[in-house]
Amino acid sequence: MPTVAAVTGHASAAGLLLALCHDYRLMREDRGVLYMSEVDIGLPLPPYVAAVLHAKVTAAYALRDVVLRGTKVRAAEGKEMGVVDEVYPSAAETAAEAFKLAEQLAARKWDSGVYASVRMSM
Repeated sequence: MPTVAAVTGHASAAGLLLALCHDYRLMREDRGVLYMSEVDIGLPLPPYVAAVLHAKVTAAYALRDVVLRGTKVRAAEGKEMGVVDEVYPSAAETAAEAFKLAEQLAARKWDSGVYASVRMSM
């Protein structure tokens, strides 16, 4: 089953990790950042976190800035990096569009086992 994250505020550390685990990420433009705080608070990245980051933050400069600089990424920059799929002006519109996308994807009635297998191969 496809998953859609509606990021309507800050998504830091585990919140960012959760958003990245979704197939699609929609984000509110006027508020919120994506942020990996580990370097700022002195914590190493566990291997499973690094694996998700490597899989989902594919541009080398973006991965470096998110992980090694602790850059707080706003919606437009996240879209440029390929981490955010779509940007919307408000929380309400972000949530509405996320539900709309989820309904469109669910209407496809894909075989969940096949979808999971294809997703794992990516």
